[in-house]
Amino acid sequence: MTLNVRQTATLVVALSICGLLLVPTNFPALDGDARLTLAVFTLATCAWIGTPIDDTYIALGAGLALTVTGVISSDTLFGTLGDETVWLLICAFVLAAAVRRTGLAGRAAAFLVSGARSVRQLTHLTTAALVVTAFAVPATSGRAALALPVFLALAKVLADRRRLVVMLALLFPTVILLSAVATLIGAGAHLITVNVLFEATGEQIGFTQWLLLGLPLAVASSHLAAEAVLLTMTRHEDRTGPVRITAAQIQEHSEQPVTGPLSTEETRCALLLGTVVVLWCSEPLHQVPPAVVALIGAVVAASPALGTVRLKDALKTVPWSLLLFMAATMAMGVALADSGAAKWLVDGLPNGLSPALFLGVVIAVSTAAHLVLQSRSARSSVLVPLVVVAAVGAGVNPVAAALASTAAAGFCHTLPASAKPVTLFADIPGTPTYTPRDLLRLSAVLAPLTAALVLLFALAVWPLLGVPVLAP
Repeated sequence: MTLNVRQTATLVVALSICGLLLVPTNFPALDGDARLTLAVFTLATCAWIGTPIDDTYIALGAGLALTVTGVISSDTLFGTLGDETVWLLICAFVLAAAVRRTGLAGRAAAFLVSGARSVRQLTHLTTAALVVTAFAVPATSGRAALALPVFLALAKVLADRRRLVVMLALLFPTVILLSAVATLIGAGAHLITVNVLFEATGEQIGFTQWLLLGLPLAVASSHLAAEAVLLTMTRHEDRTGPVRITAAQIQEHSEQPVTGPLSTEETRCALLLGTVVVLWCSEPLHQVPPAVVALIGAVVAASPALGTVRLKDALKTVPWSLLLFMAATMAMGVALADSGAAKWLVDGLPNGLSPALFLGVVIAVSTAAHLVLQSRSARSSVLVPLVVVAAVGAGVNPVAAALASTAAAGFCHTLPASAKPVTLFADIPGTPTYTPRDLLRLSAVLAPLTAALVLLFALAVWPLLGVPVLAP
């Protein structure tokens, strides 16, 4: 493997830091486990930033190093794979495979956009449809793959209005990324955040609580972003022209039916998905864990009599690499918290920051972190353990700080390689799409807007929903 200058410099810095950490006389306040944890954590972070090595391979190597050196036990490392959040994600992907096979998403999108009579209506109806997909499909890359055929159909219908097509090409990944915060299964980073919070504070955030806190932010940020995309990517004459899209036009460019009565499979799948979502949202009433509800739904979705997809086909859609990454980084989070390494890292931060200023710094760093760490899960793995410990020391509610960091990290639009959905929609053969300059222009407007919105929610909205700013 040949390393470029940036990668070589990153590794040199990492090795230098690790060398200092492993010398006992340099950091007498740290015990051996904490030094080893910081060395492994530093190496892993620098490898994520500066090398082309697969993120999962790095995470597994870090978890293995912590286990072999005795910082964490093998039960801790392997036990993370059995965590209920991992099972929740697996079962959610099985359910998503059933939805994708029936074509329900295309029907729903056609129903919504066919009601648009203006460009602004089309933009916001498309946004609403994409927000809803957060309940049906886990992870942003899965939602992007599901939405791509819908975009292609719209692009062909609007082929004579090029700037509108480019605007929609940017709207789809933008809303998919920002609306992920609506649900616990919206991104693997959310599950990492929940696990880190539980390990560090004993505070458990369930599906319903996350929905209560995340959905309003997802709706607000998605529609705010829709306006930003519309205003930066189109001209006045583009926005004032009428729009008339019918379901029949979309059907001409779609492989699956988007009109007519629902088939038996579609009806069963819609009822199953609706039941699962209702049970997820009503967890406080029946006390059945979301992972168990998801497992029941996955078993039904893949059953020979009632299902719409074969289990082995559905399991092929599960991103096993992501699950292994999550498990390994959860183990790293446990090591950071239990060894005292995370506390040592944040002890040097300035004291006396007001809660608003502390949250502002956390949100600003998390918003910009995608420029260094392209993996959303990796960003949460690095930032959230430190944010939680720092929040405790600053007198800020660690739940509010972790949620703010995770929500702000959902902004990753600056470069085509910043997120998989952005990459997917940036290069579509035969269809006009956005350029890197378009992304930079949008980011200059959207980054401060979304950061300010997250700060507003952390300071004014979430306290009304049961998450105060100050530590209880």
